[in-house]
Amino acid sequence: MSNLTDQSTRSYTLTSDEAAATAELTLELAAAYPSFGDPGLLRDLPRLAARLPLGVQHFLRDFKLGDRHGHVVVRGHDFDQQRIGPTPEHWRDRHRPGPEFPEELLLMLYSALLGEPFGWATQQDGHLVHDIFPIRQHENDQLGMGSKELLTWHTEDAFHPYRSDYLILGALRNPDHVPTTVGELDLASLSDEDVDILFEPRFHIAPDESHLPKNNTITSEEEAARFATIQRMIDERPLGPLLYGSRRDPYMRLDPYFTSVPEDDAEARRAYDALFKVVDAGMREVVADQGDVLFIDNHRAVHGRQPFQARYDGTDRWLKRVCVTADLRRSRPMRATAETRLLG
Repeated sequence: MSNLTDQSTRSYTLTSDEAAATAELTLELAAAYPSFGDPGLLRDLPRLAARLPLGVQHFLRDFKLGDRHGHVVVRGHDFDQQRIGPTPEHWRDRHRPGPEFPEELLLMLYSALLGEPFGWATQQDGHLVHDIFPIRQHENDQLGMGSKELLTWHTEDAFHPYRSDYLILGALRNPDHVPTTVGELDLASLSDEDVDILFEPRFHIAPDESHLPKNNTITSEEEAARFATIQRMIDERPLGPLLYGSRRDPYMRLDPYFTSVPEDDAEARRAYDALFKVVDAGMREVVADQGDVLFIDNHRAVHGRQPFQARYDGTDRWLKRVCVTADLRRSRPMRATAETRLLG
């Protein structure tokens, strides 16, 4: 039978029969749907997700409905390394769909159990499924494509009001067992006064560099205009809280590398420093090896990556990433103005 493993990280391990059935399903769908541009695919996702093994459906629904755990892992998928081929040199100019389309479809099926998948017009040229692998020119950058530098823990797209509710990371390969770092909040380690301050709009979080024009392809004025909102967030520096939701069990919105505190707000600085120390002390490593899919609640957990030595020979760590929103409607006003494009 399938089982929960590893007491530190809640996990579901597919049986061999479940793994085979899941691989067969994704191959069937890859033959039936030509690309993510097929409007029927997004429409059909909930129906198709119902064909996933019942055990994993229950596991992920419990993860969502319980709203307690910051991350879980589903292990044991059969990702065909020969079909997938070598780790690419860059995500740009790749033929899409690529040979790993079945694995991308798997993440889309999983997203339908949690909400709706979406993509940013200002990130990886608007693709719905993102590639995460080392790129030589980014090896020292605070990007998923970095390698030599520690990727500081963060909430995905913490700067944005319509950031994802869940993040799905599927490991096509990870031969060096490079760990993802994951951390949650220990509220008991913060003073009541600091918690009150952290709920107030006294902190600025800037967009990360993956949303900047220099890391995207811009070929028209329309595409250039999509980055106007990002630039306004950089220029206007709106203030917001770092904690929100229930005062007794708050959610987090954190990105230390891109966070600033007004120089004249000593109380906010003190509360921020205390929060950073608490979260940083509780970080742990989760190794998503080949065939593992990591699910992160983007309100309850932050994530990052340990540094590693990339080889750039086609064998490096390669993840696929999908952002998921639990409520597609909340972003409708912004989508209507074409400042952010949600696909779904």
